[in-house]
Amino acid sequence: MKFNRRSVLKITGFGIAGAFLLPRMAFAARNTLRSMRTGVQPGNKTRLVIETANRPTYSLSYPAGQLVVNLSNTGVNNGVSAALASDGLIQSISQIQNGDNLQIVATLKKSISQIPKSGIMVLSPNGDNDYRLVLDFVAGSAPVVKNETYTTSSAAATTAITAARKYIIVVDAGHGGKDPGCIGKGGTREKDIVLSVAKKLKTKLDSNGFKTYLTRGDDRYLKLGQRAEIAETRRADLFISLHANANPSRKMKGFSIYTLSDKASDEEAKKLAEAENAADKIGVEGFAEFEENIRMALSSLQQHAVAEMSEEYANGCAKSFKRASIEQQPGPDVRHAPFAVLRSTVPGALLELGHLSNPAEEKLLKSSSHQDKLVNAIVRSVKNYNFEV
Repeated sequence: MKFNRRSVLKITGFGIAGAFLLPRMAFAARNTLRSMRTGVQPGNKTRLVIETANRPTYSLSYPAGQLVVNLSNTGVNNGVSAALASDGLIQSISQIQNGDNLQIVATLKKSISQIPKSGIMVLSPNGDNDYRLVLDFVAGSAPVVKNETYTTSSAAATTAITAARKYIIVVDAGHGGKDPGCIGKGGTREKDIVLSVAKKLKTKLDSNGFKTYLTRGDDRYLKLGQRAEIAETRRADLFISLHANANPSRKMKGFSIYTLSDKASDEEAKKLAEAENAADKIGVEGFAEFEENIRMALSSLQQHAVAEMSEEYANGCAKSFKRASIEQQPGPDVRHAPFAVLRSTVPGALLELGHLSNPAEEKLLKSSSHQDKLVNAIVRSVKNYNFEV
């Protein structure tokens, strides 16, 4: 399952110029609604599952007391009745045809806020099931969204949703306080470099319309579980943990990007995760550091969705760094390892900004101009990230 919503246009038999003049729907098969059902998940989350014959293209909107799912290129199916759980937030579900789009309107017992990306999953066919759009949500204050979101234009709906609130980014400056992180030959401390970059990044992200929080804004020590919990508490849409690397070979240099996995992608990733996790000796096999409701939310299904979204951001970030001519450490664009700081329900990545063990890169990381270059690349990666599924 991939959460890449960017469709690939296959041009066959038309010629390039002619193909771009054809309506987009000419290339998409008509989708069919198969079933709808609700249930209740741990943490009092209501789950809405919408099953379709083909992978759905959709947008969400939130009129007062309702949740509207807009399915592109899909027709009403009067043979489908929603199976509703009696103790969920959904009171009733109806279908409305709006041009080529099917709008599934869920009337709610209580208002909800915008569903975070981590609460949205698209599951591929499995056994007797076709494609499933899965939405998990809880009761909360509903954003003010006008009924114009009832539209055949997915772009218009997305714009309305985006305007309802700012996306929340939590930036984590690694190490701090009694934990200096790695130290360069010139005495440069990792904790100082990443804090400087984190502060600049917050300023730049805020000026670009995001709501940004730092896990630490000064030289203090935080346990890894505390850092992840800040992202949970802030209900972040994205978590970015900043670090600087060290290597036995002083010739090694370049950035590297990591996402969470129970198994490391290579031996180097494994050793790096062990070194980072040693900051507070947190056990990465369990989730004892988290509150019970957070541990309950870390189901295999949700973790799969978070992993997909984290991978998408990490790949985009790697591209942004390379486009900015920031040197990459030899190896894959994105690596994977069991980093304790990434264990949460928030999509995120750990960014190693360079090697303090390399004398030339140590000087770069200390320079304000290079830090600005790093910040600009990260901001571009966040702006290019598809927060709306």
